[in-house]
Amino acid sequence: MTQISAPATSPSVKQKRVLRRVISASFIGNFVEWFDYGVYGYFAATIALVFFPASEGSIALLSTFAVFAVSFVVRPIGGFIWGHIGDKIGRRSALSVSILIMSVSTFAIGLLPSYAMVGLFAPLLLLLVRLVQGFSAAGEYAGASAFLVEYAPPGRRGIYGAVVPASTASGLLLGSVLAAVLTSVLTDAQLETWGWRLPFFLAAPMGLIGRYIRTRLEDTPAFRELAQEDEVIKAPVFAMFRDHWRPLVIAMCAVLLNAVGFYVVLTYMPTYLTTELGYGATESFVATTIALLTYIGFILLTGLASDRFGRKRMLFIASIVFILFTVPAFMLLGSGSFTVVVLVQIALGGMLTLNDGTLPTFLAEMFPTRIRYSGFAVSFNLSNSLFGGTAPFMATLLIGLTNSPLAPGWYLMAAAVVCLGAVLCAKETFHKPLREV
Repeated sequence: MTQISAPATSPSVKQKRVLRRVISASFIGNFVEWFDYGVYGYFAATIALVFFPASEGSIALLSTFAVFAVSFVVRPIGGFIWGHIGDKIGRRSALSVSILIMSVSTFAIGLLPSYAMVGLFAPLLLLLVRLVQGFSAAGEYAGASAFLVEYAPPGRRGIYGAVVPASTASGLLLGSVLAAVLTSVLTDAQLETWGWRLPFFLAAPMGLIGRYIRTRLEDTPAFRELAQEDEVIKAPVFAMFRDHWRPLVIAMCAVLLNAVGFYVVLTYMPTYLTTELGYGATESFVATTIALLTYIGFILLTGLASDRFGRKRMLFIASIVFILFTVPAFMLLGSGSFTVVVLVQIALGGMLTLNDGTLPTFLAEMFPTRIRYSGFAVSFNLSNSLFGGTAPFMATLLIGLTNSPLAPGWYLMAAAVVCLGAVLCAKETFHKPLREV
């Protein structure tokens, strides 16, 4: 029999005002972060021409995706540091600093010189800025999720947690819309010279707005209660490895489907459609934009469903669906019909929301309050470092090695198998008060 979480209580007018600010502050930070990652992925082919020497075949594109992947190397380091700050000093402090670093580094990409101007210094500078972005991003997703879940009214943690992936998809959506517009109205020469830089310049004002909102919020009720009871620990990361290594391993494996699926389905797909299946750049961006619009709606419904049916059940269904239907979906992408491509992308995005809309709350509930930020940040960033950031690179490499456009589908299916095993080992926590997790 399905267990139901505690009934939601109606917050007061003041509480509603605070909750709206909490949602806005959490939304805009992830929006800026994933807007950057999306734009980088969508303009990968152009960035390859700008920052790397002219080369044959897919070498320049692989180099671009390699820089994308290397930026994830520092994310586990960032996870440890931001987790420590968030669990020891407070969630708000960590989030206020991380969004500032992210905004400045994203803006800086638009200012970087090309390979034609400075030679090898161009890709080196690009790598340096991406490393800074990777470090700052390590604290954003985990911190925003913990912030929302700890502020959420009883019985609403799932829908509040789903705001985080909704904000990431919104950032990708804006990136996709801008990519579609710029590739349709600018010539290739204009796009390569200055057009690709425009989206990166938008990060600074958006990030400053997000930081302004965050600095005017109190820390979460759960963390303030912890501080008042003098239960904040000096070394949360050490306590996490010592006392909570099992949920940490489960969480890392559970993240795998999100890590691979998010980057393959929502950021790599336009490049895949253009370079592997021969669709036009504008067509590819339009298809991804439509898929992202439906993804945002689906993901909030998944958050509601996880509050009703539980986190494990939703993640279990997501894994099974990907195991059964991913490869057939990639087969349909090669049908030659643009309508079919759009429908398949909508279907893949809907499948992904079953996982992504549940995962933030699932991970937040895996760890007690005193190490929640650390546990979430370390598990999420380790998996994303190893498998998420490398997903576009691996997809491109596997296609080259196997000479099969279905290779990304098999890779995604393997990630779903690992996620399924982790979910089966996890405990259900959606019906418990957060303090008792």
